[in-house]
Amino acid sequence: MGEIDGNVLAAKSFSQFGVLHMFGVVGIPVTSLATRAVSLGIRFIAFHNEQSAGYAASAYGYLTSRPGIFLTVSGPGCVHGLAGLSNGTTNTWPTVMISGSCNQNDVGRGDFQELDQIQAVKPFTKFAIKAKHISEIPNCVAQVLANSVVNRPGGVYLDLPTDVLHQKVSESEAESLLTEAKYLAEKIKKSHVISVESSKIQEAVSLLRKAERPLIVFGKGAAYAKAEDELKKLVEKTGIPFLPTPMGKGLLPDDHPLAASAARSLAIGKCDVAIVIGARLNWLLHFGEEPKWSKDVKFVLVDVSKEEIELRKPFLGLVGDGKEVLEVLNKEIKDDPFCLGSTHPWVEAISSKVKDNGVKMEAQLAKDVVPFNFLTPMRIIRDAISEFGGSPAPVVVSEGANTMDVGRSVLVQKEPRTRLDAGTWGTMGVGLGYCIAAAVAYPDRLVVAVEGDSGYGFSAMEVETLVRYQLPVVVIVFNNGGVYGGDRRSAEEKHGPHKEDPAPTSFVPNAGYHTMMEAFGGKGYLVGTPDELKSALSESFSARKPAVINVTIDPYAGSESGRMQHKN
Repeated sequence: MGEIDGNVLAAKSFSQFGVLHMFGVVGIPVTSLATRAVSLGIRFIAFHNEQSAGYAASAYGYLTSRPGIFLTVSGPGCVHGLAGLSNGTTNTWPTVMISGSCNQNDVGRGDFQELDQIQAVKPFTKFAIKAKHISEIPNCVAQVLANSVVNRPGGVYLDLPTDVLHQKVSESEAESLLTEAKYLAEKIKKSHVISVESSKIQEAVSLLRKAERPLIVFGKGAAYAKAEDELKKLVEKTGIPFLPTPMGKGLLPDDHPLAASAARSLAIGKCDVAIVIGARLNWLLHFGEEPKWSKDVKFVLVDVSKEEIELRKPFLGLVGDGKEVLEVLNKEIKDDPFCLGSTHPWVEAISSKVKDNGVKMEAQLAKDVVPFNFLTPMRIIRDAISEFGGSPAPVVVSEGANTMDVGRSVLVQKEPRTRLDAGTWGTMGVGLGYCIAAAVAYPDRLVVAVEGDSGYGFSAMEVETLVRYQLPVVVIVFNNGGVYGGDRRSAEEKHGPHKEDPAPTSFVPNAGYHTMMEAFGGKGYLVGTPDELKSALSESFSARKPAVINVTIDPYAGSESGRMQHKN
C-alpha cells in the first residue's frame, strides 16, 4: 500500500464525518487541502475574503445544524477569519475555522506569516487545537467537529502547520487513525447529553396555567433546534400569544392570529409570565428588565446552556435542547390541556393592538413616495416575494441600519430559518457571505438580500463569487449615499481645515452598484420608481440568476434605529 500526506488525511477526515461543503480562501499552505477535499466530494466555495467566508460558514452552521467549515491561510488569513469565527461564537452557531500555520521548527524565527494562532483565536472560540503531527489530524478533526455542536454551539479552531501537512503515513495507518477518530467523536457527543428535569417541566406548566397574561418568546436558538413543530403545538394547545426575535421570525408564520410582533411593547410590557425558548435576555430583549418589561414578570428560560441560565437568573430555568424541552412540555400539557381562547382578555388586547398597528403601517406602506423612502420599496419587495409564492419560500438576508430595521417590520416570514440578519452582535458585512451560505445549504430556494449600501460595501466583491458559482441570489441595495444617509451636515458643521471633505457618513452619490455585477457577467438594474422596481424584481426572481438591483433612495429618508440612537 502507498502513503498519503497530511492534506489528504485531513480531507479524508472531514469527508468521513459527512462534511459536504467548505468555504474559504486558498493559498500557502492550504491550497492542496482544498483540492483534495474537492476530489473526495466536498464542494469548496472559494471567496475573495476570509471574513465573508467565515460569515458564510457561520450561517451555514445555523441553517443546517451541522458545523460550517471554512479554510484560511496562515497569519493574516487567520486574523481576517476571526470576524466570521467570532460571529459564529456570539450567535452560538457551529463554526469551524481551519488555518494553515508556519513550520513548527521555524516558530520564533520570523517565518512566513508566523503567528501564534492558538493564542490569537482563544477569545473567540469555545475550543482550539493544533495538530502537531500527521497522526493527530483525524482526532483533531473529530474534536473540532464534535465540540462545535455539543452544549451551546459555537466557534472552534483547528491549526494545521505546514510541516504536518507535508508529513506522510501509510494508507493502512491512515485507516486506523480514521477509525479511532470516529470513536472519539461519538464519545465526546455522548458525554454531553442533557436530560430535561421533569419536576421543572411540571412547574413551568403550572406557571403558564395560572398566568393571566402569558407570553411565548422564541429566538434563533429555537430555529437552530428545529423546534417549529413543537412550538406550533404549544401555541395551539394553550392559545398563548407569541413573540419571535428577529431571526426567530418564520418558526410560526408572521401572520398567525396569535403573533404579537406588531404589539411588541404591549406584549413584553404587560405579560406576567414569559417562557423564553432559544433566545437570550440580552440587549435584543432589553435584558428582561424594566421599564420595557414589568418588574413582576416571571421568566421561564429554556436554553441549552446552564451557564446562560445562571447568568440571567430567571424565575425558572430549563436546561436542554429547545425542541426536546418543548416535546416534554407539550406531553405534560396534553395530560391536562388548557387554552386561553380568542375571547380571553389578554388575547383580545394583543389582537386589538396588532390590528390597530397593522392598519397604521399599511396606511404608510400604501403611499408611493418618489424619490423613494424606505417604506415604498420595502412594500414592493414584500409583495414581490409573496407573489413569487409557493414553498419553499425564499431566504431573506437583511443588513443595514434603516434597511434592516424597516425590513424587520415589513417583510413577512412564513417558514422557519428564512431570515438572516445582523444577529446578536449586530454585525455589518455579513450579507454576501450569508447569501452564499443560504444558496449552498438550500439549493432549491431563491435567496433575496435586502441591503443598505454601507452593509453591502463590506463584501460587495463577493458578487463575483455569486456569478462564478451561478447561485440564485438577488441582491437589492438601498442606495441612499451613505451610512444612515448622505451628507446631512448643516452649514455650521462644515468648518475646519478639511471642510471640503465629504461627511464621515457619506459615500459617492448615485454610486452604480449594479454595474459592478454587470462587470462579472451578472444582471444589473438601476431603479428609482415603483414600476422600475416591480419589473426588476419580477425578471430577476423568475431568472433565479445572480443579480444586483440598485434602488435609489432619498438620502434624507430614514434615521437611526430608535433602540440605537442613545448609543451613538
